[in-house]
Order: sequence, then structure tokens, then C-alpha cells
Amino acid sequence: MTPSRDRRARYHVSVLTPCYNEEGNVEVLYERVRAVFDRLPEYSYEHVFIDNASTDGTASSLRRLAARDRNVKVIINTRNFGHIRSPYHALLQCRGDAVIGMAADLQDPPELIPLFLEKWREGYKVVLGVKEASEESPLMFAIRRVGYALIDRLSEVKQVRNSTGFGLYDQAFVSVLRRLSDPYPYFRGIVAELGFRYATIPYTQPRRSKGITKNNAYLLYDIGVQGIVNHSKIPLRLATMLGFVSSVVTFVTALVYLVMKLLFWYNLPIGVAPVIIGLFCVASVQLFFLGILGEYVGAIYTQVRDRPLIVEQERINFDDGAEADADDARARATDSRGVLG
Repeated sequence: MTPSRDRRARYHVSVLTPCYNEEGNVEVLYERVRAVFDRLPEYSYEHVFIDNASTDGTASSLRRLAARDRNVKVIINTRNFGHIRSPYHALLQCRGDAVIGMAADLQDPPELIPLFLEKWREGYKVVLGVKEASEESPLMFAIRRVGYALIDRLSEVKQVRNSTGFGLYDQAFVSVLRRLSDPYPYFRGIVAELGFRYATIPYTQPRRSKGITKNNAYLLYDIGVQGIVNHSKIPLRLATMLGFVSSVVTFVTALVYLVMKLLFWYNLPIGVAPVIIGLFCVASVQLFFLGILGEYVGAIYTQVRDRPLIVEQERINFDDGAEADADDARARATDSRGVLG
């Protein structure tokens, strides 16, 4: 059995991997991460997996890994709490001097870990992997780039484009997150908003080798809207300005039509089609901005409910430290508003 921490190491690093139906990938990822740290004697590490109530054999695979290696720590959720809350909760449980987040689908190359650590040692509190290219569908990559650019342009704080969350986060950064109270955080926006000095590592994202992506169209839409709503008031102000401009144009048009009708009373026909088209146009614009307003109201509703990020069903290998470490882990769970099952 591998020891949980090498006392000769100068730094302890947490590797965080969220999982949902990744039975075919978690063991491969574990081996690749372990191989990286075998070549880094200055660093000890823990690999924290959080399973979002997978319906395949992911949880069983994680239990087997944790049984043979105490560096592997596992959190299993009572249900699927979504792609935002579950990883964020796990991040707050990590105890390393730095936390490296990477997806379970092997599209975040573990071989970049030494580069992240090198930048971290140079003094950067945040080191982000940035996708310069991808082996995925060119159409999907283009759509993602447009989405990142749109969020960046609308945001009040400059965002890091093409950053998926794959990167390294110093414990000083994580400690600030523990003081935040956000049940549905937009993590990439928080990285930009907190203002920590960061470095970027460009990479080419490989194609998923096993399984299918969980990022369907709705999830991508959810992330995009969340990024805009959490970090920009521009859509609301755009609605106000467009409403004002529309009212002015409508008033001027009505005034011009009245004058023309008075001058050409019998020769100016009254058309039904322009009236119907105008009504549908106004109604569609109203519905669009009502939808935007609804997104902001929904975000407020999520905040005021004050629900826990997740509810844990099981923890594995989190009791291997001193009693103080256990108390610290429970305190961090409370800070993140998670409930230990």
C-alpha cells in the first residue's frame, strides 16, 4: 500500500477530479497522475475524486483505487448535484499547498502538471491551462470560442478566454473561496474576479478516448448564461436602452403616420400586415428580455434558498491524517455548506 504522504517532500499537492459515469477513464487517469508525481520527488500528493452519483461502475472503480492507495481520496454524492456544485465542493475539501483540477475524461493532460508546478514555484497563485486548439469537432470548438469571447466582452471583469478550469490554484486562493457564500458559483468568473496573479499554459486538448461527453447543449447554455448573469449587468441595461429607443422610434413613426394621414386622408390605405408584423416584433423582443430578466431572478432565487452545495453519501481515506486534519476537513465542509452523510 502506498503511503499517504512522503515526509521528505517539501510540498503537498491535491489533484482534484470530478466524475460522472467515467468508469473507463478513472483508473487510466490515476495511473498517469501517479506516474507524473513519481518523477517529482519534491512533491507528495493526494488524488481527490468526487463521484456525482454515477450510474455505471465508476464508484466501484474508485473504491478499488482507494483500497490500494491511500493517496486516493473519494467523495461519493447522494445524487447528481450537477457539473458546477460538485467540483466546487470537492475543491474546498482539498488540503494541499496547491490544488490541481482536471476532468476525468483525459482531455486535461496530466503531463502538464510539472509546468503548472513550475509556474507556481515562480510565485503565481493561479496557473490556468488555456486551449489553443482541440482535437474535438471543429464546429464545437468554434462555438466554445465564441461563447468564451461573448462572456468576456459582457463581463465587468476581464475573463480568461478558453480556460475550462483545468489548472493549479494555490491554497491562498482556495482559502478565499471558503469565505464566499455562493451555492451555484461560476468558477471561471470567480478566478478572474478575485484578481490573483495568474499565468497561462497553452495546450492542445486531446479527443476523448472512452465514454461520451456529459457537456450537452443544455449544460453549455447553463454555463454560458451563468457566466453572463453572475458577472454582467449589460443585458439588463441593454433591455432598458433598447426599450427607450424602441419607444422613441414608435412615437416618431406614429407622429409621421398621423401627419401623412391628415394630408392624404383618402389616398393613404390602412394596412393590416404592418400592424401584425409590428405586434409580433414587439412581443418577441419583450419575451426575449423577460427571459433575460428571468435568468437574473432565478440566480437570486438560487442564492436566497441557501441550500448546501452537495450532500455526501460516503468519504474514503479522509481519516488518514491527525485529528487536527480531520477537524479541519469538517470545518471546510461546513464552510462550503456541504453536509456529511
